[in-house]
Amino acid sequence: MLINELIPNNELLLVNPRRRGGLIIFKRYHAEFAGPGAAVGGQFDLDCQEVLPVGNLSLIPPESADERQRAYLIRRQWIRLIKEITENHDPLQRARRILEQFEGFFNRETVAQIPDEALALLVGVFPHTIRIWRRDFGKSA
Repeated sequence: MLINELIPNNELLLVNPRRRGGLIIFKRYHAEFAGPGAAVGGQFDLDCQEVLPVGNLSLIPPESADERQRAYLIRRQWIRLIKEITENHDPLQRARRILEQFEGFFNRETVAQIPDEALALLVGVFPHTIRIWRRDFGKSA
């Protein structure tokens, strides 16, 4: 889905903090995740190529300058969380951690619907690495 289909005129919106939803935002060479409370659109996502809604997504406009500021900070926190995962040198461990984070936040059924390619772009691994971990993790669960 293109971002302008979801966010007309690329205005700044917030991922509704009262729902378990988010957006995987595809940039040219990587992807970012914006979860509840995070700012999306606007200046953050001018280079966005595509978006993938995850979970119970709802976007709302910020009601004040303070809410907009908080949303920027929350977006940075989501970016930092993913950065911490990517700092692990082992690709299988990065795959494990992103799947565990998403399954803890959403649920296994929701995470199963996210394409391997999307998760791979979040943590800098090949899609095959995500498939390997899903297959192995699914057997032990």
